[in-house]
Amino acid sequence: MVIRRVSPLSCAKIGGLIYALLGLIIGACFSLFFFLLGANMDLGDEAFGPMVRMMFGTGAIVLMPLLYGLMGLVGGAVTGLLYNLAAGIMGGIEIEVQGTSLIN
Repeated sequence: MVIRRVSPLSCAKIGGLIYALLGLIIGACFSLFFFLLGANMDLGDEAFGPMVRMMFGTGAIVLMPLLYGLMGLVGGAVTGLLYNLAAGIMGGIEIEVQGTSLIN
């Protein structure tokens, strides 16, 4: 079996979802870090006080998945287009699937 073409839209959707989930994990780590930093440390800077640090941490849970998801969406579409171009020149990726056949 040879994969000669992929749908760039399909690649974009999968890439967007995977990167959004990754952004959620990274955003949660940022949120935890800034929440703990804001709650436990006072750096003496009133403009960047504990409340601002905690709000930035909470915003990371929303902002990171959106930004990462958008980057994954665009990156997936570009990757799909580049794969189609390369597969047109080189012939695609050959894979071997082992298992039971659905066709009798």
